[in-house]
Amino acid sequence: MKRAALLLAVLCGTFCISLHAQEKTLQEKLGYPPDAKLLIVHADDLGVTHSVNAASIKALESGDINSASLMVPCPWFPEIADYAKSHPEADFGLHLTLTSERLYYRWGPAAPRDQVPSLVDANGYLHQDWPAKTHIDPKDVEREIRAQVARALAMGVKPTHLDSHQNRLFQTNKELLEIILRVGRENHLPVLIPRNWFDEFPFLEKTIGPNDVVIDQVITMEPGLAPEKWNDFYRDALSHLQPGVTEFVIHLAYANDEMKAATRERATWGAEWRQRDFNFFSSAEFQQLLRSNNIHLITWREIGRTMNVEAQPEK
Repeated sequence: MKRAALLLAVLCGTFCISLHAQEKTLQEKLGYPPDAKLLIVHADDLGVTHSVNAASIKALESGDINSASLMVPCPWFPEIADYAKSHPEADFGLHLTLTSERLYYRWGPAAPRDQVPSLVDANGYLHQDWPAKTHIDPKDVEREIRAQVARALAMGVKPTHLDSHQNRLFQTNKELLEIILRVGRENHLPVLIPRNWFDEFPFLEKTIGPNDVVIDQVITMEPGLAPEKWNDFYRDALSHLQPGVTEFVIHLAYANDEMKAATRERATWGAEWRQRDFNFFSSAEFQQLLRSNNIHLITWREIGRTMNVEAQPEK
């Protein structure tokens, strides 16, 4: 009887330890207490122009941001791919790109156009937008995503994570979400999935698996905010940051002639928008807000290591 009781106690203890491990928050897996405020400062759209590359590299090397993602089909991808190859420590993901949204500055797919016909317009560029009537074949999407990953790897980029330009792969439908999750799992890469999108897009929570990473929230500047309120938005977000893992998705560039020409048809995510982002995150005020609010910077590379640890078979 005593032996049976002892065995039961051991089994219960093992179960409780296992259950506790499963209940660990992402911040605990990263070595922080459960009430820690962790932040990824992430620049989107590297590769789209030289101006975006130059400003983002400056911010990375100055420590103003600590993560970014690259748009493989874009004209200036070779420049940032070369930088990534020579700076393997950089936290670079792939900003998987299925649209070419600008009016005069366009790009086509990484896959041969005839292999992804639903993704391209009559001129061979990726569609500017996906209106409701646009038929997007999931097979074309998967073929294009895999072509982008293959090109990045071939050019020396070792990505740390995957996300999606204009959130097309996350916020369109379950089929497209399944594709990026599948590609992420195959390449052992975390995919950006924030919990604060679950209410608006219920298929997200229903589609992710137990080993997929989920961060707590994404915060990004939305159209419509007056330029004079720009810094207030970020001050408020940092001052009220909640415990957990948050990603700031920002857009950096210099408001020079190149960037003004590339984005001249509208101001949203244009040259001045990106210069304002660069100015705030390059400021001493931003660094002071991190310190005064006890916010710790982390990277997707660190998050990826938690996945690799979890994937190790038990000995």
